[in-house]
Amino acid sequence: MNLNQKHLSRVTIGSLLVALGIIYGDIGTSPLYALRAVVGERPIDEVLVYGGVSCIFWTLVFQTTIKYIWLTLQADNQGEGGVFSLYALVKRYGKHLVIPTILGATTLLADGIITPPISVASAIEGLNTVKGLEQTIVPGNTLTVSIVIVILSALFFFQRFGTQLIGKTFGPVMAVWFTMLLGVGVWNILQHPDVLKALSPHYGYELIVRYPHGFWLLGSVFLCTTGAEALYSDLGHCGIKNIRITWAFVKVSLVANYLGQSAWIMHQNIPVLNGANPFFEMIPAWLLLPGIVIATAATIIASQALISGSFTLISEAMNLNFWPRVTVRQPTDIKGQIYIPSVNIILWFGCILMILYFRNSSHMEAAYGFSITIAMMMTTLLLSYYLLYKRKWNKVLVWSIVLVFAMIEVSFFIANTAKIKERWMFLFFELFIFMTMYVWYYARKINNRFVKFVDIGKYIPMLREMSEDDAIPKAATHLIYLTKANNRSHIEEKIMKSIFSKKPKRADVYWFVHVHRTEEPYTSTYDVSELADDKVIKININLGFRIQPKTELHFKKIVRDLVANKELNLHIRPDGSTKYNAEPDFKFVVIEKFLSVENEFTLRDGILLNSYFFLKGLGLSDEKAFGLDKSDVIVEQTPLVYHPVQHIDLIRN
Repeated sequence: MNLNQKHLSRVTIGSLLVALGIIYGDIGTSPLYALRAVVGERPIDEVLVYGGVSCIFWTLVFQTTIKYIWLTLQADNQGEGGVFSLYALVKRYGKHLVIPTILGATTLLADGIITPPISVASAIEGLNTVKGLEQTIVPGNTLTVSIVIVILSALFFFQRFGTQLIGKTFGPVMAVWFTMLLGVGVWNILQHPDVLKALSPHYGYELIVRYPHGFWLLGSVFLCTTGAEALYSDLGHCGIKNIRITWAFVKVSLVANYLGQSAWIMHQNIPVLNGANPFFEMIPAWLLLPGIVIATAATIIASQALISGSFTLISEAMNLNFWPRVTVRQPTDIKGQIYIPSVNIILWFGCILMILYFRNSSHMEAAYGFSITIAMMMTTLLLSYYLLYKRKWNKVLVWSIVLVFAMIEVSFFIANTAKIKERWMFLFFELFIFMTMYVWYYARKINNRFVKFVDIGKYIPMLREMSEDDAIPKAATHLIYLTKANNRSHIEEKIMKSIFSKKPKRADVYWFVHVHRTEEPYTSTYDVSELADDKVIKININLGFRIQPKTELHFKKIVRDLVANKELNLHIRPDGSTKYNAEPDFKFVVIEKFLSVENEFTLRDGILLNSYFFLKGLGLSDEKAFGLDKSDVIVEQTPLVYHPVQHIDLIRN
């Protein structure tokens, strides 16, 4: 067990508060809109209301408690969770698992665009239940939309500074929120205890099978568990014990609140809701305004959790070669807290478009949930491989579990397909994310297929000879190449050509550095192979998929270690430093590829490769991606010839 796992395995009051603040924002704010979406403007009757609560309760039991809290949280990758962590555990067992992983990641990112506006809008719209504000805070009017836009814009603006300070308040605020959910719910249940019969699965069956078009209401029922995927994604922040313990409190609070809402609806003697939100209507008048403030704070925390989760997801995607290299910053010294400017802008723009297009939360309910059903189905598929191949569970048991959840999730998916017409514009965003990941992953596969490796051993005599040849100008004392070769004795042919062709590069020491991304999240080790004493050295740096590569800093630390251990004779030989400059003379060589005009592609390869190089041009350069200082880098351009033109129609006159 590593230090990160030991830290996460501790259960304290503080760790439980952290779990409340980080994990449950999305699922914890669902009472603001889930039951309201089920009832809508339909005639209120017992089957509709109690059936809706029954379906919500059993969805929380099966999807959240059994699937995620009990089952999926077991699939931890050294304490880390999420679709990419799960993929890293099972990718060796099936090449086709790439597509489910990309689909799962795409739909999770899509959730990050609709959750903040629907949550914040639901809370702000609660102000129209306050006397004196009914005519001012109207769902969908300009003032309400403007308030939501200001809150969301401020939230995204402050991402660049990190959440270290305000993050400390997340746990206590969410504890107050869930306590309020529980208290208000129990208060309404005590007034009408007959509502407890809604927990019977009989009412859920009646709603789905006998109520007119009841099956399609599952699309609204699903809103109660949209945050379940986040429970797994945030495993690395809190640990499995803290999540499981806090879920008991959270689930009781959620169920109590849904029951309280149904009690209020059934005992108001009103034919339809007529736009009323039972969540706010059932709150006592003296608690209404503080309740709205707490609800707004909870929705902001929920939005923050989705934004942070999106940053983590893209960071992991980059390190597993699913996303182009983009700028990643660490605004605070807290491990794992990162800020990705480009993703922040995309999410902000998407959220603002959502609120401007839908105007109010009830309209957004019609578009919400479709993406997460896909994410959940992809997690189920990956999880089945984990249980079969990593945990070695009985096949019959695994496929029985998969069958149960497949039936539930396919039902939710079919019910949510009715929302496509409400969210057609949203599909463009999802298609963009999916195609970016698909192109980047498969184009790199094609790219790597044409990389030629040679045996470095046959070049060592030539490297020794050239290193001593004073007739050739010295390129650097230490010449460092980044290589994809993980084999000790192999090196890319293009690197050897770079050293010997055209203008030979003479150096005292030739270094070949390979950065290996491991399946574990926080690996940080290296090994050294001295292929020729103090002349040709190969280094493998092993980094987990959650660690940002800082190749130059890592390399210089390795050199210092070698010198300190007297494994490298820099202490008795000039290293390029002088009395005026104590730094050794290091030069990193980065070989950037471009598509040669001498190519003939199949249609698929041509589209993939041209799209890949287009995306590459939009992302970070190789030297920035690997954490190299420009002053220490030589950039070379080399053409890539995949399929040379076989026939040229050219005849001499």
